[in-house]
Amino acid sequence: MKKFAAVVAVAVVVSGLMGCASTGIAMREKVFGQAKRDQLVNRVQDARDSQESAKKQFQSALDEFIAVTGAGADAKVADLEARYKRLKSEYDRSESRAGAVRDRIASVENVASALFKEWKAETEQYSSAQLKAASQQQLDETRARYDQLAGAMKQAAGKMDPVLLAFMDQVLFLKHNLNARAIASLQGMASQIQMDVGGLIRDMEAAINEANSFISQMKDAE
Repeated sequence: MKKFAAVVAVAVVVSGLMGCASTGIAMREKVFGQAKRDQLVNRVQDARDSQESAKKQFQSALDEFIAVTGAGADAKVADLEARYKRLKSEYDRSESRAGAVRDRIASVENVASALFKEWKAETEQYSSAQLKAASQQQLDETRARYDQLAGAMKQAAGKMDPVLLAFMDQVLFLKHNLNARAIASLQGMASQIQMDVGGLIRDMEAAINEANSFISQMKDAE
């Protein structure tokens, strides 16, 4: 029981320090023995999974929007209202997923910054010029792979806001215009939104592939 209580106490302390990213990273390393390298791999995995969830959610929201704009002229108000509510729920979930993606990317950036800063400092401590050069080369290669990953994640994330804004516009319009004529007026937007979501999904898939490649390379280097 004492050992369990001690673990719980440590967990409470760590969670209380999570507001400071660098402190949280250091505590996980010192208390739980989780090296920054392992933390980075774990956070990249979390970011990848978050983008996978967001990708599916944006596709789901697009499908619902297309279903709404495809309502026929004989659609009843009650049916249109039900469809609007489903679309609004899809938008809310998409916004939540987008927020999770941003948080995961920020988390990856925090631990990557800590890892590379520490690695650079430790490289300067070598007395052997050969080992120092080898460590610097490995650092440079890892940073280059990380920069490629970070670029792909940010590019995908950067396309989320325009898509969300477009969805929000349609949701707000539908909220006050639940009639067949208004629905029909949105059909012209459907193709543009479909193209935007398609581009977003392609970028997310590219970022997911970069994450998988980075994780694989980091594990192979262990």
